[in-house]
Amino acid sequence: MSKLKHRASHARHGHATPRRITRGRYQFLIQGLPSNVLRDLFHHFMTIGWPRLFATLAAFFICFDLLFGLLYHLSPGCIANLNPPGFAGAFFFSVETFATVGYGDMHPQTLYGHLIAMAEIFAGVMSLALITGIMFARFSRPRARFLFTHNAVVRPIDGKATFVVRAANERQNIVQDAAAQLHLLYDDTTLEGMNLRRIVDLPLVRSQHPMFSLGWTIMHVMDEASPLCHETAQSLRDKDASIILSVTGTDDTTGQRLSARTEYSSENIHWNAAFPDLLEEDADGTLRVDYGRFDEVVPLSSPPTP
Repeated sequence: MSKLKHRASHARHGHATPRRITRGRYQFLIQGLPSNVLRDLFHHFMTIGWPRLFATLAAFFICFDLLFGLLYHLSPGCIANLNPPGFAGAFFFSVETFATVGYGDMHPQTLYGHLIAMAEIFAGVMSLALITGIMFARFSRPRARFLFTHNAVVRPIDGKATFVVRAANERQNIVQDAAAQLHLLYDDTTLEGMNLRRIVDLPLVRSQHPMFSLGWTIMHVMDEASPLCHETAQSLRDKDASIILSVTGTDDTTGQRLSARTEYSSENIHWNAAFPDLLEEDADGTLRVDYGRFDEVVPLSSPPTP
């Protein structure tokens, strides 16, 4: 029995093709999991790129028509007015039948031809419905156009060292009830010597935004209650630490739920630095927001207060 279980497990996982995935700044080689695309076709078609999707659909279309064209060709005379004669005409009739075009010149004239045409029309209608659903799902999938600064800064605010990042809504419309979450990830070792990748929540000064439209300065105070209280640039590097920012909200235009995230490694955190102000007022009183300076970081003269 144990040998049978071992063989079944080996059949499921032993020959699975390794997959390489990227999560933030890390790359993983996934082994031991089955990678049968047919088990999850919808997810596959939702995640592949547009060129690969169109190439897959075009290949399916051609193979489908070739198959039914061959079935028509196996029974000469089952299609009236076949033009051009031979397999080429049967293939083009298959194309017309699959697309339910029906120009009228060529048509089935035997029972065999009608049965094959009926089967192709049924399979074609079902296939077109599935393809339409996939295309609609890809186009209607909510996409958050949130901008995040490439770097984070640690600077004094109200006399306390504060971790600061900036976010912006690239669409410039209103995102209702936006919420932000900040998490610290770092390597740690338990008292028993077990290595862990810990995840710790970092409370924000303001984690909710009622109308996220232009910009949002997201801040975490590094006080005595903060997990970052005694951290330095070197200590974060030693722990291979990274900070994950997640922002969610409801698009006021479409009503869709939006979500986006970004990651800041210890190398992307600038200590004793600040972001320049993007908001300026022109002579006529017009407020100007310069997103060309969105990612700029300027050093401060005095170190942040611990």
